[in-house]
Amino acid sequence: MVTITYRNANINLDEQVYDPAEDSYLLADVAIDNAKEGMKVLEVGAGTGFVSAVLQENVDVDLIATEISPIAATCARASGVEVIRTDMFTCFKHGTMFDLILFNPPYLPTSEDEKVPGWLNYAFDGGPDGRDAVNRFIDEVPEYLNNNGMVLILISSLTGIEQVKERMKACGFKVETCDSDNCFFEELIVVKGTFRESEL
Repeated sequence: MVTITYRNANINLDEQVYDPAEDSYLLADVAIDNAKEGMKVLEVGAGTGFVSAVLQENVDVDLIATEISPIAATCARASGVEVIRTDMFTCFKHGTMFDLILFNPPYLPTSEDEKVPGWLNYAFDGGPDGRDAVNRFIDEVPEYLNNNGMVLILISSLTGIEQVKERMKACGFKVETCDSDNCFFEELIVVKGTFRESEL
């Protein structure tokens, strides 16, 4: 394993796990800006654990993460992140609630012949329009959010930013853009959704 350091956090990397890139750094920075001390935080699909490790090093939160890949889960644990190996929310009982939920989804539009073998495909493959995992997350996440709880989702312009925002609004979220970054062929943004049960 190779170790990198960002904002005082040491993160272990594995060649079989998606390395932190612009999207990871952007989400970690926004998470630090929005998290408050004592919050109960969940990161879905933690990968290397980069975002969670950076957040818990900089803000005193009660954090847990989920990750489907056994290789990535091991990598995140090596960076000091408590990880449950599961598919998105499937490990949680009804009534398990969080104040802040983070998600850097697989958002690349991916056809069948573009898939890569093994667990690494879960880090990239967003389905034909890039929104397979994003849509599932948006539909399921309200069940695990406290009233006025927040989600921070990393979205690419390749994924259809407006479509994602509209789906979030339809699920009861007040939606705003926190920050963005222009990369080679896409714009990355972090969308913040604040959940209010009364808006459903």
